[in-house]
Amino acid sequence: MDLHSGLPYWIIKNPLFNYYNPLKENLDTDIIIIGSGITGALVAHELCRTGLKCCVVDKRSIATGSSAASTALLQYEIDVPLCRMAKQIGEQNAVIAYRSCLQSISDIENVLKETGIDADFEWMPSIFYASDEKGVKLIEHEYEIRKRHGLPTELLNKEELHKRYKLETYAGALLNHQSAQIDAYKAATKLFRFHLQKDDLRIFTHTEIISCEETSQGCRLETREGLVIQCKYVIIAAGFEAGQFLPKKVMKLTSTYALISHPVDHKDLWTKRCLIWETGEPYIYVRTCDNRIIIGGEDEEFCDPEARDELLRKKTEILEKKFHNLLPTVPFETEMAWCGTFSTTKDGLPFIGTWPGMQHIFFDLGYGGNGITFSMIGAQIIRNTLQGIEDERSDIFGFQRIV
Repeated sequence: MDLHSGLPYWIIKNPLFNYYNPLKENLDTDIIIIGSGITGALVAHELCRTGLKCCVVDKRSIATGSSAASTALLQYEIDVPLCRMAKQIGEQNAVIAYRSCLQSISDIENVLKETGIDADFEWMPSIFYASDEKGVKLIEHEYEIRKRHGLPTELLNKEELHKRYKLETYAGALLNHQSAQIDAYKAATKLFRFHLQKDDLRIFTHTEIISCEETSQGCRLETREGLVIQCKYVIIAAGFEAGQFLPKKVMKLTSTYALISHPVDHKDLWTKRCLIWETGEPYIYVRTCDNRIIIGGEDEEFCDPEARDELLRKKTEILEKKFHNLLPTVPFETEMAWCGTFSTTKDGLPFIGTWPGMQHIFFDLGYGGNGITFSMIGAQIIRNTLQGIEDERSDIFGFQRIV
């Protein structure tokens, strides 16, 4: 299945990583990571930096799956609001999940600093605005619980939003100053290049794994070409395509759409170029990249790539209209548009760790709108587990909550 179509901006903005190295013979190694997107890159980084030897396998070119289409907002705010999540999994666990996402943004920044990688990481304020009367009540409840637990948040009314940020909204919003944005494709490819050179990381592209099973010695994988890989551990970082390796379906597939504008004069942009998203479902979100504007959303609950692609023109028109209603004084003319497929879960949380009963097959599945921050958390949890270190986050993000 095509993970995206149209023209994702990131593979126009950046040179493609021209790396071609399919597996040509049977392989015996310690750890295999399936997936070369930003998730696989963060896992590889965490393992390499602690001296654990690993290889990466992907059926595509490096980072040309979902990472190439990601709009890459980094927020501690999860798709399921904290006030609702507290009722689903308990307030203590929900707060740990939110705090983990907050910490992971700094952790991603530190990964880039320690490797000397420029992936256009920027700290940005984030505005979560009420779309309607229902959203007003949600904002009020969300503000109360976040303040109670010391999470960064500020309550703004409609007039303040207009005066300070040029926003035309139904009502008020929550503002926080600890969000960020990144170029996920750039981060992934540069992390892989760094560890190829520094740690002799091996990456096998255009190598599709069709089976993965545990054995008495670890794991046995087979490629579409009939080659066999023997290893101690497998870490599956393949997004929704990881479903073929799971005993049952754990996520829902959703189609989403994104646009990027022609360059805009900096003086015409809104204050501090805040990240913007809303309480409505499905929600729209807005960010900038240099002097361009990205708007995404208009999600549809289906995963048929042909049906998804047929809607791209219509969704482009809808997103343009919503942007003009939200920021009427900011010029926006679409230069590129794309669509893609991603996965969501009922509680808005990822699935990290081993399936109950498995010992050698790990999953780092950062489903939902917080995919990159979840991926960072997953890389740390799996690294800790392999080193015999307990991690309090394992139970919150693990499969046992649905098994």
